[in-house]
Amino acid sequence: MSNIIKTDVLIIGAGLAGLSTALSLPKSLNITVLSKAALEVCSSHYAQGGIAASLDKADSVTDHIADTLIAGAGLCATDNTARILGAGQQAVQWLCEQGVPFTQTTLTKENDNTPDFAVLKTSDLHLTKEGGHGCRRVAHADDATGRHVMDALTTKVQTAAHITILPYHEALELLTSPMISSSSFSMNDSEIKHCRGALVFDHINERQLTIYSAAVVLASGGLGQLFKRASAPNVCVGDGVIMAWQAGCRLANLEFIQFHPTGLALDDSSFLISEALRGEGGRLYCPQTGARFMLDIDERAELAPRDIVARAIANQISSNGLGYVHLDVSHLPAAFIQAHFPQIYQTLLALGIDMTIDPIPVAPTAHYSCGGVVTDANGLTDIAGLYAAGEVAYTGLHGANRLASNSLLECVVVGRNIAANLPHYLTKLENLKNLEALEKTAETLEKMAQPHTTASYELHQLAADIWQYPTLENTQFVILLSSKQSSLPIYKVDKAFHSDVDIAEITIALKALLTANMGITRSDEKLEQALRQIEQWQESIEHTEIMLSDTSSKAPTTDSELAIFQLVRQLALATMIVQSAYQRFESRGGHYREDYPNLAETPFTSIILPRRDATLNSFSHNIEDERYPIPVTDHI
Repeated sequence: MSNIIKTDVLIIGAGLAGLSTALSLPKSLNITVLSKAALEVCSSHYAQGGIAASLDKADSVTDHIADTLIAGAGLCATDNTARILGAGQQAVQWLCEQGVPFTQTTLTKENDNTPDFAVLKTSDLHLTKEGGHGCRRVAHADDATGRHVMDALTTKVQTAAHITILPYHEALELLTSPMISSSSFSMNDSEIKHCRGALVFDHINERQLTIYSAAVVLASGGLGQLFKRASAPNVCVGDGVIMAWQAGCRLANLEFIQFHPTGLALDDSSFLISEALRGEGGRLYCPQTGARFMLDIDERAELAPRDIVARAIANQISSNGLGYVHLDVSHLPAAFIQAHFPQIYQTLLALGIDMTIDPIPVAPTAHYSCGGVVTDANGLTDIAGLYAAGEVAYTGLHGANRLASNSLLECVVVGRNIAANLPHYLTKLENLKNLEALEKTAETLEKMAQPHTTASYELHQLAADIWQYPTLENTQFVILLSSKQSSLPIYKVDKAFHSDVDIAEITIALKALLTANMGITRSDEKLEQALRQIEQWQESIEHTEIMLSDTSSKAPTTDSELAIFQLVRQLALATMIVQSAYQRFESRGGHYREDYPNLAETPFTSIILPRRDATLNSFSHNIEDERYPIPVTDHI
């Protein structure tokens, strides 16, 4: 079997962003979708609450935008936010057309005992309310919205002849090359790259594949599994973020990790207790005193934005020593609870908790990364032909703190925007290649003293016009330590892995470290400690019997090689996350510094520039020499 696959479009990730893109692209394109594990192992599948959109007659897009900007604490990109939220009604209607069985209003159900979900209208849908929203605007499918959405889209994708799904295939490295192939057109540092595929690890056959494509969509999810308690499945370790950075993309606001306030605090459970419970009247109590503590913290009480509720719960936990607080809905009618939250009710009942009469033990859990790969509202990144959507991407919609249920909307809207933009890119790219071939012919004619009209600089200008690079305002650069990640190679293990270093042990310890030092509350001391510990781990790996080649461009080809490869990437990404938090000397949204509790006068977006060898036309004016090594304690 060949280790090379060719396709028109490669989509890395089979969650809501990836499948929305795949189903919205023209059927004339051959599409390949990668899933790192089984199809249901993605954050989208586990989303409970729903998808936020302005659907009610009493609501408006303007109000939705206003609530989002308030939750985002001054860091939302206003233009992208308006574009994405403005497409909310169309996005939900598209999901209805895909057969998603959204919960309907009681009136709709009474009028139609046998509803056809494929023709549901947004006006038919029951809407709930979640924290930070000024009204009911969250469409849902019971309390398992993600599962119902993903089941419907997966069925559509699996029956589409032009879409190939490859489960248990993990992307390792994005492949890029100059957009103009002839060396005579090289523009040196301003040479424009485009993404042409990826190196992939086939877990089923334990082999490496090369997948070539005309365009790539990065929809690989977030990085929650870098923390000990996380709602995300174990595949979410931020590998898409690090791949894009290595390929030449900027990263933004990695320090803003949102913690869901109410994860089930029972053993090692990663189960979430939906914010919709609080939207329907759920209350938070101190287990020791029985006091409803949110009333004294925010006028919105339990419906304050997530960062406020999470910090309040964390403070309660630190003082009560129990590791949890109580979420109580027992004052609501039992029939209402069972009808509106069937999945949560049954899950808790199996664990010995009857939520109609018992309080639920809850604690914050790492849930969502508000930062990621810099993109615009159409999913365009800093590399031509590379799109990004979903949690891996930073559109600026979420700012410093994501408004509940905006993420599913972003997945659908940006995914469909990518699908609308991508065919035009392919056409422009094909035209450029045709012109390049014509220029090569013209060069030959010129040598024969015959005239031609196409010039190399014109080709370069055409290449630059093919792609509209994302722009950012009010940015500040994160200075990375130069010793490790600023020149992170694609590591290749040159011989079998035999070492005293326990890869699994370091992976577990990294989760604990980030949870303790990069959690809901942070400080200078905690962040410095985390940086020193991560660097020690990096050095211990380098000093083992593993031979790591800085010059090799080959990714791992066996499971044992993959384990060290994954850990090296996670340590590098963890360093960038901690450095981003360390260099933000304020408290804003999901980033709270005990030593800098106030807001800075001006809200800046943190930017991490790509590797030194990745220079892009989109930000060639930025001087990479600004990235000097600095001591960990150098901050004034």
